[in-house]
Formats: sequence, C-alpha cells, structure tokens
Amino acid sequence: MHNFKKIVKTVLVLAVCITLLVGLDMALYPCTFMRNDIHAVVNNQYDDIILGTSHGMTDIDPAVMEEITGRTGHNMCVGGEYVIDAYHIAKLIAEKQKPTRIIYEVDPEYLVSKKEEGNNYLLFYHEFPFSKAKLEYFWNSIADCNFRTVLFPWYEYSLSYELGKVKETFPQKWNKDYDISHLKSDTQEYHESGLIERYPVDTTKLKMQSMKDFTEAQVNPQNMEYLGKLIDFCAENNIEFVAVTTPIPIDTLKVYSDNFNAASKYLGEYFNQKGITYLNFNTQYFKAFSHDLSSYTDYNGHMNGNAAKEYSKVLANILNQI
Repeated sequence: MHNFKKIVKTVLVLAVCITLLVGLDMALYPCTFMRNDIHAVVNNQYDDIILGTSHGMTDIDPAVMEEITGRTGHNMCVGGEYVIDAYHIAKLIAEKQKPTRIIYEVDPEYLVSKKEEGNNYLLFYHEFPFSKAKLEYFWNSIADCNFRTVLFPWYEYSLSYELGKVKETFPQKWNKDYDISHLKSDTQEYHESGLIERYPVDTTKLKMQSMKDFTEAQVNPQNMEYLGKLIDFCAENNIEFVAVTTPIPIDTLKVYSDNFNAASKYLGEYFNQKGITYLNFNTQYFKAFSHDLSSYTDYNGHMNGNAAKEYSKVLANILNQI
C-alpha cells in the first residue's frame, strides 16, 4: 500500500510538471512563421517544395511561379536552415504528402559553416508534429544541442519575451489560429506561400559585410553528407531534385570573385556527378536576372519584394524549359 501511494505521488508530480511545461511553452514560445509553414505542408498537397536558406526565403515566391508553371508550391526556406534541417523537413513532408519536385536553394557559405546552437535548432523541430521524421531529427541533430532548448523550448526567448504577448500567443495556439497578420514588421511581411517579402531599402546606406572563404578543404563534411542524403531520398521517392543558387549583387560578386568562382566550380562538379540539374544565376544564368543593387536589400543578395516577384517569373520559365 505504501509503495502504491509513492507511485501515485510520483505520477501526479510528473503530470503537474508536464502540464506546467506545456503551459509555459504555449504561453512563452512565440508563434513563428515556421509554425505556419509546417502546418501548411503537413495539411496540404503541393507539387513543389522549396528548401534552403534566407536567399530562397526572400527571393522565391511559389504563388508567382504557379501562375507560369501551373504547379502548386510552398517555400520552406529560412535563414539558419542547414542541409540537415532541409533533409528532415523533406522526410516530414513525404510522410504527410507526395510532392513531385524539391527545389533546393544552395548558399555556398552554408557549406563551409557549422550549424550554430540556439533557437535555430528549435525553429523547425519545435513545430514538427509527432512523426518518424521528428524522432529521427531529434536523434541526428537536436540531441546534440543544449538540453534546455529541448526540454524548455521557451528558454531561448524567456529573457527577451514581452509578457504582454502572452494574451495573444496563448489563444492563437489554443484555437489553432494560423492568421498571418501578426507576421509583419516595418521591414518585411510573411506570405501564405512561405515567401518573406522584404520592403525596398535605401541602397546608398548599405555596407558590404565580410564573407566566409570558400575552399574545398573548408567544406563541412556533415553538410555534404546530408546533401547527398537529401538527393538520394528524393530519388528513392520519385521526387525530382533541382538545385538553385540565386543571384548576388554584382559588387559582391566582384569583391569576392575568388569565393564565388571556387564555389561554382565545386558545386557544378558535385551536381554534375550526381546527375542533378543545377541552376546557378551567378554563372551560366548570370544574364537571366539583374545583379544591380537596387533589386536587393543588402549586399548579400536578399531581394526586395518587387525583384523577388520578377525573379520568380524568370525561375519558373527556366524550370518549364528544363
């Protein structure tokens, strides 16, 4: 009898702790655009899924492309999305729907970088529904990060979070509200297609930031391992795979010409060996779109909304021809 009471007390304490953690998560972890993205791809069927980094996020609008290709699509690109993230996002999507093509936006800098710890680990994982992909993602990636960000997802935001937002965040999650009106700021806005439109800026005030050197010796083996896994996964599931490197302002291309030439050579050879179509808008498709700084919001190559619309048309037309 005594042991039974101890078991009951233990179960009750665990239940209270779990309830408290879930409640804090609902109240303190913000409703991000990735919440809307994951909800979209697990509940809808799309022909095209776009994966990649912040360049794909700001440059490629599936809604504009659909007007030309007739193919539905959703943009799952975001800053901080490494190939290991893209791979597990693709696996989740394949569990829930059957896309026929993945367009992977390749940023060479990500290949010579290591994924940093922090809320970027959780940006994707936190929004995954329970699935085989989520378990595999945890085992391959999340288990390596700070345990506090896994057990207490709101930990990364707790020090800067505005308590006044709780009255908005909690009802949104409780009511399963995916309204996008709050995903807008003075500089950008989220679209239901997954695009994040950046507003035009005064380019005379922009400053060029330094870039990581790109050499074959500096390529992170894990990044290439998961790029290979992503390509193989698509082949095994009859999903067409197309790689794209988006345009960069001409000034940046000139200053870092050695970087871009080395990256273009490395990626060109890699995708050629894999039998993958690679659309590089800084080399063979250089003339297909403007490299003038006026089309961008920074020297790194993130387009403003007007340019993204035009670039999406160009990309769609090229995809129609290959």
